[in-house]
Amino acid sequence: MSRPEARAPPAIQTDARLPAANSVPASRQPPPPTAEDEEDANSYDSDDATTLGMLEFSLLYEEEKNELRCNIIKAKGLKPMDSNGLADPYVKLHLLPGASKSNKLRTKTIRTTLNPVWNETLVYHGITNEDMQKKTLRLSVSDEDKFGHNEFIGETRVVLKKLKLNQKKTFNVCLERAIPVRRTAGAGASRGMALYEEEDDGEAEERGRILISLTYNSQQSRLIVGVVRCAHLAAMDSNGYSDPFVKIYLKPDMGKKAKNKTQIKKKTLNPEFNEEFSYEVKHAELAKKTLDVSVWDYDMGKSNDFIGGCQLGITAKGECLKHWYECLKNKDKKIERWHVLLNQNNIEADD
Repeated sequence: MSRPEARAPPAIQTDARLPAANSVPASRQPPPPTAEDEEDANSYDSDDATTLGMLEFSLLYEEEKNELRCNIIKAKGLKPMDSNGLADPYVKLHLLPGASKSNKLRTKTIRTTLNPVWNETLVYHGITNEDMQKKTLRLSVSDEDKFGHNEFIGETRVVLKKLKLNQKKTFNVCLERAIPVRRTAGAGASRGMALYEEEDDGEAEERGRILISLTYNSQQSRLIVGVVRCAHLAAMDSNGYSDPFVKIYLKPDMGKKAKNKTQIKKKTLNPEFNEEFSYEVKHAELAKKTLDVSVWDYDMGKSNDFIGGCQLGITAKGECLKHWYECLKNKDKKIERWHVLLNQNNIEADD
């Protein structure tokens, strides 16, 4: 039984040494549709898909670095989009489910061609094993239009749990028309890209990632919190960037020294902080504490904008709970973990 989330288009694993053309004939015949495919309002259409073109790319998940490396190699036989019978194509990556802005990466645009060669590597930082089990990577090819809206050509999707850790996999796939995010939206598929901007039901929006280190120093009876870096933050300013800083707050009952903040990093969505803060607290008390971590965009003369946050502690879930528990269990050992920043502001208002 295939799972609902695994509705990726038929992908062909190829040997990177073979020219892309070798795999075209085999890919013209889609596999017989499953019951789930039939249910999809925008099911796979071989004639349409093959006329949109082929996309060749490779994916590699480096577990040790928490990096997903996406090498966009080339496209072939793209659908002409401009009056000159050509296109100005680029590829955009998007991790689903997730915020539409903070986790999009894109290649450069190759002008006036239907057979672009990018050979460009785009990297997602802070991708955990948990993400690899839950996320799908969407790769969409569009035509850049200097004077109007960029036009969508086609897309493909890869369910990340199909990748083997630390093993590069090369794909050469037929592009498909837009697949609706929800089946209920299928009837409106002609509305195009608007379908992608819908958030998944009730899920908080992702606003980026943060790398935090925790160490409990048993000699000094101190918790040392390291704010290492952030990645793929949501842009809050009109220039497409943010001026981020991080606030941490150990609660409850920690007095005035409970709150700390990092320096501000100007005009970046991937700031490196490498700052440490320490709290005098007994080891036995840590189980009752919660660490609020929030990332803010600094605005001079105005109130700062909340970008996203997370909470670490015994009452947390997933990676946040696991990280806190590992810190409690392993005294005097520095433990670094990436965490997802969500837009739910249960953090105290900026002061």
